[in-house]
Amino acid sequence: MSLASAPSDLSDLRDYAFEWALVDVETSGLVPRRDRVLSVAVVTLGADGGQTGEYSTLLNPGCDPGPVHVHGLTAERLRGAPPFEQVAGRIAALLEGRVLVAHNAQFDYDFLAHEFARARLRLPVTRRLCTLALNRRVDPPTGDLKLGTLAAHYGVPQLKAHDALDDTRVLAGVLRASLREAAQLDLPLPLVACPPRQDPQFAPKPPKKPCAFRNPGRLTAGGPLVQGMKVAVTGQTRTARADLVRRGVAAGLNMMGSVSRHTSALVTNDSAADSAKARRAHAEGVPVIDESAFLRLLDDVHPGTSHEGTAIPEPAPAPHPVPIAEARSAPEADSSSLGTPVPTPALPAVPTPRTPGPDEAAAGPDSGKKRAAKPRGPLAGRRVLVLGGTHPEAVAARTRVVELGGAAAINLSAGVTDVVVLDGGDADRRLARITALLLPVHDAAWLVAPVVTEASATGGGRPAAHVLPRGGVVDLPLPRGRGPADRWTVTAAWAQQTACEIDVVAFVLDEDGQVSFDEDFVFYGAPENPGGTVRLLSDGPTEQTVSVDLAALPPSARKVVVAAAIDGSPAFGDVGALHIVSGPGTSAAALAQATLDAATTERTMLLAEIYRRGQSWRLRAVGQGYDHGLGALARGYGVEVDD
Repeated sequence: MSLASAPSDLSDLRDYAFEWALVDVETSGLVPRRDRVLSVAVVTLGADGGQTGEYSTLLNPGCDPGPVHVHGLTAERLRGAPPFEQVAGRIAALLEGRVLVAHNAQFDYDFLAHEFARARLRLPVTRRLCTLALNRRVDPPTGDLKLGTLAAHYGVPQLKAHDALDDTRVLAGVLRASLREAAQLDLPLPLVACPPRQDPQFAPKPPKKPCAFRNPGRLTAGGPLVQGMKVAVTGQTRTARADLVRRGVAAGLNMMGSVSRHTSALVTNDSAADSAKARRAHAEGVPVIDESAFLRLLDDVHPGTSHEGTAIPEPAPAPHPVPIAEARSAPEADSSSLGTPVPTPALPAVPTPRTPGPDEAAAGPDSGKKRAAKPRGPLAGRRVLVLGGTHPEAVAARTRVVELGGAAAINLSAGVTDVVVLDGGDADRRLARITALLLPVHDAAWLVAPVVTEASATGGGRPAAHVLPRGGVVDLPLPRGRGPADRWTVTAAWAQQTACEIDVVAFVLDEDGQVSFDEDFVFYGAPENPGGTVRLLSDGPTEQTVSVDLAALPPSARKVVVAAAIDGSPAFGDVGALHIVSGPGTSAAALAQATLDAATTERTMLLAEIYRRGQSWRLRAVGQGYDHGLGALARGYGVEVDD
């Protein structure tokens, strides 16, 4: 039976029987803490998939409606509509006790959370399901995962895009079809527990203005302060700390909240202070001056070099923080050495990093398609799932798949074309489903010289994402302006049976490989940096996305590092492979993908870097692991982390 003719009755899908509240909002912008909801629609479904309720309304946001060309909601149309607080009770009644469903659910959830918070009411949602994340798991053969594309694929009529009520009705059809496809593949649903995002701890702080000047280095004895110098303050001061920082920023200095090897000077009135900043300054040899000297030097700060127009060389493949295993073996090493670049330690069974050739290095900013050429080899266009084997054996098998031009899958999906079963793989619970789906099953010998007889395309009209080896690089298209397509995403996923908690995080780094302020460390507890240029999206229990607005990043931001950390004692050798995909926006076709699985005892791993190359941007698949925890990794990038 085709998906297009699948019935709306889901009473036979007992493992997927939930009460659903399908939601769509049209908004005045993309930032929930700033923008407002203009219209909202809610459709409720019972556990059998049948519709049980429907409500929609326009809203008067009390502000400019924003991109009218997108949603068609002019100020005239919204005049006379109720404010959100007048309808919040009715919306809450529809959401209570149900799983919230939306396409890119965190967007809709965050906007509702902020609207309920403004109305001083509780958002009654404890779990949500993102149909975008669900279809990433299903992996249908579509060119992208936009709601309209999925509707066409599943045979759901769409009458008016960007109309909240029609989008919600379409969403109902997409959900029903997606649940049937998930059941066919025996996929667990990516349900997300919802924290109280309207609480103050989740509200991003007002944007901080990044320093406009490059770091000229350290303060010399008797020398002047220079714009761009990184200055930190510790201990008691006669002048209010906030005033010292304000005056330093006004003079063009980069006032920091922490000390690293890149700090130009530390201001303190107690040279024997035992604060963390003072200890780090002493260990790194950072110059120390007192408050009076700092105030005198502020009267004559010399001009610095602007970030604009400066060329930054391509970063070395080795990341900045020192692996803890190497730190332990180094003479007199301690945690203060975490920011020192070192050669990347060898990890087992990984391909050689792809080094750009001379022609690629000279390529222009629009050369992404050239560098992301279709893979070649007998497995080109195929997605291969490896079951069983020891960790090194599974790593070697997936590496071989990539060498042969294929993509290494870590979960069963509709896009998997082949399955390789190593020793012990016959006990994998997915094998019965694989057999029922009539997927080709091979032993390890098949990877020596695979013979492929069936069609080699994995996904019909879907553009093939470039498969990057560990260390591989690809150019990104030049940002066109401020819009969803310029929010470049890196999505990390791991095995759906993983029991331990994994946190995906991001660091926004300057030319010194350090955060400009602690808030440029984006993680679960602070899922957005102050400028809103980098956000963490929780798509499911085994999938998280970092979204980066390339067009809005300040010139001082030279690199965004995406990493993953395990909470607790397990290591990535226990978790297995992590799969990353990267593309423009959350629902567009991916440009690049990589499977990172060489780690064994490591508890943190650098997944990818998005970095400037002249006026363009590049993506590197890193796959570098460390034995230390997330706190040590953050300190290595200059984040002040409490012990």
